[in-house]
Amino acid sequence: QVQFVESGGGLVQPGGSLRLSCAVSGFTVDRYGVGWFRQVPGKAREPVSCISAIEGATNYENYVKGRFTISRDTAKNMVYLQMNSLKPDDTAIYYCGTKYSYYCDGDYDSWGQGTQVTVSS
Repeated sequence: QVQFVESGGGLVQPGGSLRLSCAVSGFTVDRYGVGWFRQVPGKAREPVSCISAIEGATNYENYVKGRFTISRDTAKNMVYLQMNSLKPDDTAIYYCGTKYSYYCDGDYDSWGQGTQVTVSS
């Protein structure tokens, strides 16, 4: 059974940092790409970043590029999202999931319960 357990969210001031963690079970992170997307209730889902199964290639949406870094630990089967220089617009529920593809193409097919990130002074 595929499962994702996100953690690390919280309240942070603008300009601050958070590190999100995603524990993956049911497949290994070098089998399928794993990524993060975010959603504000009532608004459309936004992709954030993804790390591919092949060689761990990464991609980022423009609105987080240069501020967020995705990484993985294949030994622990974990994926992380380091978020720096956070802005109020980054406030959302952050979800970890997979598209069941090697290269992070397509739509997310499976994801976890999410972790709330709130950026506010």
